[in-house]
Amino acid sequence: MRPQKITFGDMREMGVRGVLIYCADYRCGHSVAVSADRWPDDVRLSDVEPRFICKVCAQRGADVRPNFEPARMGTG
Repeated sequence: MRPQKITFGDMREMGVRGVLIYCADYRCGHSVAVSADRWPDDVRLSDVEPRFICKVCAQRGADVRPNFEPARMGTG
């Protein structure tokens, strides 16, 4: 069983608006950055991971992580 991750609402409270989605197959290595606006605040990142299917290798499942980079670019 995979650990539960933070909710999209928690992520947005930190100023993060996007996620990085990595293919569950480490040999594939495909990843994509997307906006997280489509998911409601009460949904956990771990809740959506099993729904993804890689467009490169067709593996089901993903590792979804907050994309902190855009949030950091505005500070400094």
